[in-house]
Amino acid sequence: MSDCLVAKYGDARFPRYTSYPTAPAFSATVGPDEYARGLANIAKAGPVSVYLHVPFCRSMCWYCGCHTSITRQDGPVREYLDVMSQEIELVSFAAGNDVPVKNVHFGGGTPTIMKPQEFAAIMAKLRSAFRFEADASIAVEIDPRTLAAPMIEALGESGVDRASLGVQSFDPIVQAAINRTQSFEQTEIAVSGLRSVGISSINFDLIYGLPNQTVQSCIDTVRLAAQLRPERFAVFGYAHIPTFKKHQRLIDEASLPDAKQRNEQAEAIAEELAKAGYARIGLDHFALPDDQLAIAARNGTMRRNFQGYTTDDCDTLIGLGASAIGRLPIGYVQNHVPLGLYQERVASGILPTAKGYLLTEEDKLRAKIIERLMCDFEVDLAGLSKESGFDIEFLIDRNDRLSELVADGVAAICGDRIVVSQDARFMVRAVAAAFDAYFGSHGRTHSKAA
Repeated sequence: MSDCLVAKYGDARFPRYTSYPTAPAFSATVGPDEYARGLANIAKAGPVSVYLHVPFCRSMCWYCGCHTSITRQDGPVREYLDVMSQEIELVSFAAGNDVPVKNVHFGGGTPTIMKPQEFAAIMAKLRSAFRFEADASIAVEIDPRTLAAPMIEALGESGVDRASLGVQSFDPIVQAAINRTQSFEQTEIAVSGLRSVGISSINFDLIYGLPNQTVQSCIDTVRLAAQLRPERFAVFGYAHIPTFKKHQRLIDEASLPDAKQRNEQAEAIAEELAKAGYARIGLDHFALPDDQLAIAARNGTMRRNFQGYTTDDCDTLIGLGASAIGRLPIGYVQNHVPLGLYQERVASGILPTAKGYLLTEEDKLRAKIIERLMCDFEVDLAGLSKESGFDIEFLIDRNDRLSELVADGVAAICGDRIVVSQDARFMVRAVAAAFDAYFGSHGRTHSKAA
């Protein structure tokens, strides 16, 4: 792939397409009443997943794009968890108290900022409010720098079977530039502890495109990380959006790599992970060949949701906590982002829904097209159009973005299929955007494609 195309599409900003439509399309016309009506019917739609957002950290990593707050005290976390317990009750009541749960995911922030007994209490609340399936999977995002033995024990006792650890980079120069100092030894101790309590699936998050990062530092980080043999890696490009995340202004923009350098770093990471025995999954995930994600990728059943690539096949996601997004058969809902407003709504006995989006049949079709492109790098338009009742031509005719991508060799139209070129797969988000009816209409800055 030529440098000019890397610059053309790599420098452009596209959504990560963990949902469709993406969050900028959400509006305040969807609120607590619409959410309550949607919840009333979810038990009929099969098992659900639950996401709990814990928006607290002990220190701010300057690259962070999450909704989180810094606290040195335990009081704000404890108060927040009390309110989240009340939200669980509100949601469970609205859903009829008989909802089967297949997956639980704790995200943040730093979920393990809570005390071990607090984590156990939240899990007990969930189990009393919903009907957990026998093989329900429970995942937690972890900062290895603050993970202590009592919390590890609590995770094991609560049935956690998956953990995702933030690593980002082991290069001390890069760590200093992003305000996140984390040694290999800290990470190794965390992994050993998690393994000892039966957590069988571990993921590492890595980031490229960070300040002062080089291809060699990326390779060195992978070689160290691979020694610990996590089942999966998620490799993300740093999204520099200081307009939205003011703490990112602390990063020296002159130290950031350009599009060509970012692509070189991403490919170096991919090549090194392949050497270490990991299969490349979709756009930015890697897994050992016998991991369930790798198997799903091979057989075409992999899905994509707010956590990235996944084997989670639930069509319903209940989002709990400030800023959390849920997905129902009727569409998306998002809770209030400000902690005070979220807590005020819940304390008043009101579902804390701030905005959302009600899906049309066309939205559902476009969502399936985008998901298959993101997961498989190709999509059978005829098959999906037949399922939905829509004519395939309306997706291709007068689709200037798609025509340009085809002319540039990024994608090809093969009969009724759209196929992303092998050497342009890192640009798949640009191809997905060609089927996004809302792309570019909300004035939102997204991350770079490469």
